[in-house]
Amino acid sequence: MNVRTTQVPPPSRARQNAPLLALVTVAGVSALGIAATLVAVPWFVLHTTGSGTWTGLVAAAETAGLLCSAVLAGPVVDRLPTRAVSFGADLLSAAALALIPLLHAVGALSLAVLVALVFVVGAARGPAETARQLLLAGAMEQSGTTVEVGTGMVEAARRIGLMAGAPLAGLLVTAVGPVRTLCADVGAALLCCLLVAALVPAVPRPAGDGTAPRSPGGTATAYLADLRAGWAYLRGDRPVRAMTAVLLVTNALDGALNGVLYPAYGSRVLQSSALFGGMITAIGAGALLGAGLYGRFGRRLPRRALFVGAFLLVGAVRCATLAAGPPPWALLSLLALSGLGSGALAPLMMSVAYERVPERVRGRVFGMLVACALAATPLGMLVAGPVLDGWGLTPALLATGAVYLGVTLTPLVFPVWGELDAAEPSFTPSADRSVEIEAVCRPSL
Repeated sequence: MNVRTTQVPPPSRARQNAPLLALVTVAGVSALGIAATLVAVPWFVLHTTGSGTWTGLVAAAETAGLLCSAVLAGPVVDRLPTRAVSFGADLLSAAALALIPLLHAVGALSLAVLVALVFVVGAARGPAETARQLLLAGAMEQSGTTVEVGTGMVEAARRIGLMAGAPLAGLLVTAVGPVRTLCADVGAALLCCLLVAALVPAVPRPAGDGTAPRSPGGTATAYLADLRAGWAYLRGDRPVRAMTAVLLVTNALDGALNGVLYPAYGSRVLQSSALFGGMITAIGAGALLGAGLYGRFGRRLPRRALFVGAFLLVGAVRCATLAAGPPPWALLSLLALSGLGSGALAPLMMSVAYERVPERVRGRVFGMLVACALAATPLGMLVAGPVLDGWGLTPALLATGAVYLGVTLTPLVFPVWGELDAAEPSFTPSADRSVEIEAVCRPSL
């Protein structure tokens, strides 16, 4: 008897690429919404209350929410279905944003309620971003895309969203007011939900990842053990630990530049808000090009050398340019050159993280990397203010550039950075840390 077999045709190239393209689009749309929120909400508070203190408090609430969720939500992202976490977090963000214009329309939006809602928006961003990073790994594998190309595409889309979001929000605020502008942010969050739900498949969990149900009495203990596993990995993987340390210092320096020294330069040196905005645009344009170049050529370049070169552009070159006070055309050109390094750094570090961090602890480790970056940024702002007042703008810029240069050169001094160029990750956790990681990643009986 002849048995007829039906061959299932292989998925088309479009279907293979759909999840990756969806996540790239989500990165751009999400960044656009975030940039618009950062314009609309402070503008609303400042023009409603006239208080810089309340404006700063509302802005800090979102950062505080993001910081808390980045630290605490890692185990949740590792245990729950990743796509569901992304969808649910974006939906929560949309709901919190939608409540702001709704409550304002009925006269029930107090400042305390606004602070709470903005905190929720920030808290939802942490698990949403972490979940999308985990989904990206499967999408790159399905499409056959290298990690350099995939992370470069996501970073380029994010840069486009950030560059477009702020001016678009400014136009909308002028046309319809800050509260109604938030409706566009709600739409961006909902679009992210739909794209992930419709085009991104669920990520299958590897065996032994700790996603099996826990016993009811041990939930809290297991959760704390999961957090400890994330820290254990960071302590054990020397290149990732070194990269995290550099990230802490450089984000503090970026906080000083972006939050204090840039505005002072625009006010005291350029004396033009238009040129100040041009500075931000020039760096953003350079970063967009840098992300694209990394996606195209990053796999061919030695990572340690690229790491040093990118940070040299971002730090020492940028600070020296500002301290020299060149004419506007030279200033904008050199800042765009500096942006090349900024655009390459994020996908470079994510490429290293994807290759070295085991899938079972990625949610925790990625969340902690974000938390380290966020925790350092306000510290840089706090230190930069007194330095600017006491030393003046040019010495403050030179001091920032000198610290940046010192941090930039550390990969050339310490041998651990050579592992970035290894063909395969050479990380082998010590016995006690290996047992700790494996113990919390096994299902509890």
